[in-house]
Amino acid sequence: MVSSPHEAMHRIFQHDTRLFSRLSGLLGFSLPPPVDVTVLPTDLTESGPVERRVDTLLRLDSAEEGSLLLAIEAQGKKDPAKPASWAYYTAFLWTKYRLPTALLVVCQDRATAEWAGRPVSSGPPHLPTLTVQPVVVGPHNMPVITDPAEAGADLALTALSAITHAGDPDIGAILKALSAALKDVPEDVADPIIEFTAQGLGNRPVRALWRNLVAVDLSFYTSYLSEEIRDEGREQGRAQGSADAILIILEQRGLTITDAARERVKHCDDPDTLHRWLVRAVTATTADEVFADEDA
Repeated sequence: MVSSPHEAMHRIFQHDTRLFSRLSGLLGFSLPPPVDVTVLPTDLTESGPVERRVDTLLRLDSAEEGSLLLAIEAQGKKDPAKPASWAYYTAFLWTKYRLPTALLVVCQDRATAEWAGRPVSSGPPHLPTLTVQPVVVGPHNMPVITDPAEAGADLALTALSAITHAGDPDIGAILKALSAALKDVPEDVADPIIEFTAQGLGNRPVRALWRNLVAVDLSFYTSYLSEEIRDEGREQGRAQGSADAILIILEQRGLTITDAARERVKHCDDPDTLHRWLVRAVTATTADEVFADEDA
């Protein structure tokens, strides 16, 4: 079954079809801004019995260099069978559309990203014939966006930053910057970004932080997902949810939490205090900084 992070990693390029053009500079090559981008059908099945389906397929048309196809694949783990599938996708698309074809693979962990970026040839070493080497996006090369102004300048890129860094210690700061940036945009713009981010986090513990940020910082939004996230918070108890999020963020960031600090968080039932601690947990250098000035 396809996971939520898998869907978020490629569907965000369907949502913002010019995201890859803006991303290309970060990946070390220059791609002219497209005049037009078309989302193409992803079914690559032939008349035979084998079904092949790429995750997302875009056609990018530029004035400077003409048109190209971009196949986007979300990859959650190493899979020895994948390079052969990727070779099939690119060769089939190249043949069908007669256009230069590129492959982008989006990953959420460094080991998978390193594996996906290695060239793989279809033939023996002395007869490589067809070599596949995707462009790879992952935590190794995606920017860590923690400034709300920078996040607001490119919401889709920041959501992709959160998705690719979902398992990293910096994820809390990225989510906080993204939620702050979303306060200033229309609901129809914010809703898909909220959804992609939630999908991309999957079942990781940090989803509790995003749930709380949406419930508190973005409480004025009324989308289905926003309501669902807020319902989760109400069902589990706002105080308990915030306390869990604080401890998860501190643990994921590698900070030492004393038993006294842990008990203090768990037994606090004041929503304002918990939210203040939650915000501090994202950037604090020690667990004690979360409670700074609280006892003065």
